[in-house]
Amino acid sequence: MFKFLRNVSREMKKVSWPKGKELRNYTVVVISTVIFMAVFFFVVDLGISQLLNAFFE
Repeated sequence: MFKFLRNVSREMKKVSWPKGKELRNYTVVVISTVIFMAVFFFVVDLGISQLLNAFFE
């Protein structure tokens, strides 16, 4: 167990962590992508619902 934790600690020192500006850029990309996908699927769902309502009403 202790050997594993030492190895984890050693490997974590090798990790290249993003700088502040990179982190902000990545965050903006992720949030904008999530918002775009949510709006896209909302519009697709709305369209499919309208299409099905037109056929089955």
